[in-house]
Amino acid sequence: MPLNTMLSLASLQLPHHPHLFFDHLQKTHLRKTTIYTQNRCDQATTSLARLSTTSNAYPVDSSKSSLACLKPLQAILFDIDGTLCDSDPIHYNAFREMLQEIGFNGGIPITEEFFSKNISGKHNETLCRVLLPDWDLPRARKFMEDKEDMFRRLASEQLKPVRGLHKMRKWIEERGLKRAAVTSAPRPNAELLISMLGLSDFFEIIILGDECERQKPFPDSYLKALQALQVSNKHAFVFEDSVSGVKAGVAAGMPVVGMGLRNPEKFLTAAGTSFVIKDFDDPKLWTSLKELGNKEE
Repeated sequence: MPLNTMLSLASLQLPHHPHLFFDHLQKTHLRKTTIYTQNRCDQATTSLARLSTTSNAYPVDSSKSSLACLKPLQAILFDIDGTLCDSDPIHYNAFREMLQEIGFNGGIPITEEFFSKNISGKHNETLCRVLLPDWDLPRARKFMEDKEDMFRRLASEQLKPVRGLHKMRKWIEERGLKRAAVTSAPRPNAELLISMLGLSDFFEIIILGDECERQKPFPDSYLKALQALQVSNKHAFVFEDSVSGVKAGVAAGMPVVGMGLRNPEKFLTAAGTSFVIKDFDDPKLWTSLKELGNKEE
């Protein structure tokens, strides 16, 4: 069904929920990595009650690139798509081709700018409502599933890690820091990307957004990661590449380092990043990490 106009996402500026509680966690395994899922996210009380979930829980000063306030650093949380690997161009190409096939925007291919502003980092359930509002939900979900199938086929041939990733991995492992992957991607995507990047034995846990009550930009998935790692938000930070992901990390009370591979730095900064890097080799990142003093350099 053709859609004749691009859709505004202003309606997706969602408020942060002041309190969040999770029920119990059920574990499954990806090699040595634990994928945490939940049975219910409604009225239970757990140790998350000790964490503030408001967007100002951690006052982020975007003009400063220091992480020294986190001493001692205990954990680092990573988004996957666009943060560990440069996967956004693959997602863009899959969406562009499939949306054009159904006549979206009058058959005119979407631009990279449209993708960056309106699609990147958003959960497929949200995209069903935004991109395909006139479709019934099962049909829209099938479209998204087909798009993810195309993405995985392309990714298996084209995926590359972000420069400096394995240097970052070594730094984390040498210091014995806890680590988690926190993603809006479907489980098959997350497993494929982590495996292709050689990180199956690196992450202690993987938090999947579609198994949380609310997805990014809400803080649920990042709070769930902190709980699973048993780490305070005062001693952890996040790597994120999307506006919705940055907002989720900030709302969970942590500073966020933006990965500016594709999304414009001004958007990431406006969302609340402490600073933005171009990759894991960026001198700005390593200057800030050295200030933490977890190990003498």
